[in-house]
Amino acid sequence: MARLLARRRLKNLLLFIPNMVLLCARLLTDSRVPGTERALLAGAIVYAIIPFDLIPDMLPFVGQVDDIYLIALTLLRLLDRTDPKVVREHWSGGGDVVELINAAGTLAAKFLPARIRRILTARVDVAPGKVEDLNFRKPLLVARPEAEKAVGSRQ
Repeated sequence: MARLLARRRLKNLLLFIPNMVLLCARLLTDSRVPGTERALLAGAIVYAIIPFDLIPDMLPFVGQVDDIYLIALTLLRLLDRTDPKVVREHWSGGGDVVELINAAGTLAAKFLPARIRRILTARVDVAPGKVEDLNFRKPLLVARPEAEKAVGSRQ
């Protein structure tokens, strides 16, 4: 049941991929973003746009999970190295982009095989350790326990 709810939340987050790519493109033009971070943002954009990557985008759902994971890792790294206000200024979508990025990274990590997570994390070099070293905050898009119970009682 919990995995099904997480899958639904991730499907909703995947709809934000175009907005996340646009956010990355806008951040590329901001002089407050360090050069290394700009290079990683450019790489994340290319990875998301090219249909042939670790998990081909032609596979529905699964093909986009690695894209959102890499974008989220890149943006989390940027948030760690700059003021979150810089990222928030360039966000044109609804909600708090920082919470959205955390939710995307957390949920996508649950659905990606460990090997692919390691490969993508190594490309972004998020932390000297592992992806688990990232301090993910509680995701914004997590259903409240009352809502989960209500959904469970209807089935």
